[in-house]
Amino acid sequence: MKFQQESIAECFDEAMPLMEEHWEEIAHYKDVPLEPDYEFYLAAETAALLRVYTARNDEGKLIGYAVYFIRRAPHYKSVVYGVQDVLFISKGHRGTGGRFILWCDEQLKLDGVNFVFHHIKAKHNFGKLLERLGYNLIDLIYSRRL
Repeated sequence: MKFQQESIAECFDEAMPLMEEHWEEIAHYKDVPLEPDYEFYLAAETAALLRVYTARNDEGKLIGYAVYFIRRAPHYKSVVYGVQDVLFISKGHRGTGGRFILWCDEQLKLDGVNFVFHHIKAKHNFGKLLERLGYNLIDLIYSRRL
């Protein structure tokens, strides 16, 4: 297993089948189609506000990804947050998820990130894994469709 940072341009097309698998597994509103805004992600990456990390098997096939937005905390201007946008490991490789998250944390730390935030779908809760890795439950997020 190999973890690495890649650019959005390097892995976007290759990641689409995994994104579809991810969407199929976790999307709450199935009538909202998956349509990632490539230009938005590219602009965020160009502005140094995005990190894309990948997990590849020994043959180099993409089996997972983690995407984080990097930003200063508006209420604590000396603090830099890494906010997970998406995190996915294909079903056959989920045993590597903890190692992948810890590796991503180390990369974010090297980039000056002070705090990492993960959001979790209620029906696909991997909070116990995060707690074993040293994370704390801080917020709960509710959604209402308008």
